Amino acid sequence: MSLHKTYATKPGDIKREWWIVDAEGQTLGRLATQIAHILRGKHKPYFTPSMDTGDYVIVINCGKIGTTGNRLDDKHYYHHSGYVGGLKTVTLRDQLQRFPDRPLREAVKGMLPKNALGHQMIKKLRLYKGTEHPHAGQNPRPLRELFGE
Repeated sequence: MSLHKTYATKPGDIKREWWIVDAEGQTLGRLATQIAHILRGKHKPYFTPSMDTGDYVIVINCGKIGTTGNRLDDKHYYHHSGYVGGLKTVTLRDQLQRFPDRPLREAVKGMLPKNALGHQMIKKLRLYKGTEHPHAGQNPRPLRELFGE
């Protein structure tokens, strides 16, 4: 007989916090992994894979995110219109100019679960092109506090 008990997180035990990160000059993939880590709640001692235990993340300066190498011109995003010959290709550079938040959102989304739980987690990500955001009332803490950058 084992004396150890397994802790099961209940929805009432989850305490959500708000984090803010400045994306200016940071590498796209490395920042996306940190954000996905927070959205899933893996930084908390009561992380449960089958529950949304994550926090909210605010990202400012999405348009000024950095990449390594020739990624701005070599990375392509594809989508299809549904018609014959309707494959559209957009480079990362063009995507950052037109929709600065999309590359980071897609990178983070690819690192989250591909189910209803992942859809719930991605809703807690707030991306802004500039430095202004409407979430000052939530008192967001800088993400570097958690990762020690």
